[in-house]
Amino acid sequence: MRILVVRLSSIGDVVHTTPMVASLIEQGHEVAWAVEPPAAPLVSSIRGLGQTFVLPKASAYDWNDRFRLARTLRDFNPEVAIDAQGLWKSAFWTWLSGAPRRIGWMADNRREASSSVMLTETVACTPEDVHVIDQHHALLVGLGIDDRGSRDFPYVLPEDALGMAAEYRATIGNPLALIAPGGGWENKLYPPELWGEVAKGLAEMRLAPVVLWGPGEEELAGHVIEASGHTAKRAPETSVLELAALAKGCRLFLAADTGPLHIAGAMGAPLVAVFGPTDPARNGPWSPQDEVVRRIPSCAPCHKRSCDIHQDTMKKILPGAVLEAATRRLASSADRTAA
Repeated sequence: MRILVVRLSSIGDVVHTTPMVASLIEQGHEVAWAVEPPAAPLVSSIRGLGQTFVLPKASAYDWNDRFRLARTLRDFNPEVAIDAQGLWKSAFWTWLSGAPRRIGWMADNRREASSSVMLTETVACTPEDVHVIDQHHALLVGLGIDDRGSRDFPYVLPEDALGMAAEYRATIGNPLALIAPGGGWENKLYPPELWGEVAKGLAEMRLAPVVLWGPGEEELAGHVIEASGHTAKRAPETSVLELAALAKGCRLFLAADTGPLHIAGAMGAPLVAVFGPTDPARNGPWSPQDEVVRRIPSCAPCHKRSCDIHQDTMKKILPGAVLEAATRRLASSADRTAA
C-alpha cells in the first residue's frame, strides 16, 4: 500500500513521528513523508523510506506553488494519507494529495480542532496513549497495525556527519557532555545562567561541557559559556545530522523539552531533561534510565507559549538538582562507549 505521512514540523515532533513511520515500513508499505525544510535531512535519513517531499513553509509560496506541489504528491498516488500533525496546514496537504483515505486524530485531539473536516477517518487517543509517540502509533490501528510501545528510530547518519563528530570528540580531552540551551519557546527553556552553573559542575565530574547552538542562538550559547566561567566550550556550527552524530557519541546530553533533546534520545544518548510546564510523560524521554528534573507549575500541563502562571517556573529549578540527576544518569550508563 502507498502511504503518505504528513508531519511538516517541528524537529522534535518529527522525531516522535518516526516510530510510526518505521512500523509502516516494517509492514512492507511504500511510505513517503511530506515535511518542511528544517527537518527534511533527518526524515531523508530514515532507512527504507520511499520518498521525502520537501514542502516550503506556508509563508514561502503562493497558491500556484501549492497546486504545483500538490501535483507532485498526486503523482505518488497515495492510497492513504496520514495527518500526523493535527493542523489546518497538515490536513490541507493530506486532502491535496488526492488520497481516498485520509486519517488523523479526532477534533478533541488536534491543536486546530476544526481541521478534522478534511479527513475521512478520525482516531481517538485512549488514556493508555500517554506518550506522544504512542498517540502517533494510534493513527495506524485502523490499518491493522498496533505497535504502541515500540520505539524504533531507523536513522542512518551519513559518514561525513559521523566523521565530523568523531574528529571533534578527538579534540576534547574528557568525555563529552552536550548542553542544548535553545531550541524551543522561551517559557520551557532553562535559563543560560543556570546552565552555566550546571556546566561548572559537569567539569568537576571530569566531563567536557560543550554548548550546542543553532541559527540565531550564538548569543545564547555565549551567555552559557560566560556563566560557566568558560569551563564550557562552544560547539562548532552543526547541521541537524551533525548534531545527531555528536549526540550519538556523547557521554551525557542535557536539555529542556526541545528538538535537540528528542534527537539525542533517538540516538540513544543518556539524557538529563529539564521540564516545567509541559508533561514529560507525554513529551519526555522514553528510556526508563533517563532522568527528568521538573518543577510543576499550577497550570501544568500547559502548552501555551505565553503564560503568566508558568513564565518563571524554569528559573526555580536548582542547578544542584540537575547535577544530581546527571550523576545518577552517568552511573546507570557507566558502560557506555562512544559510537
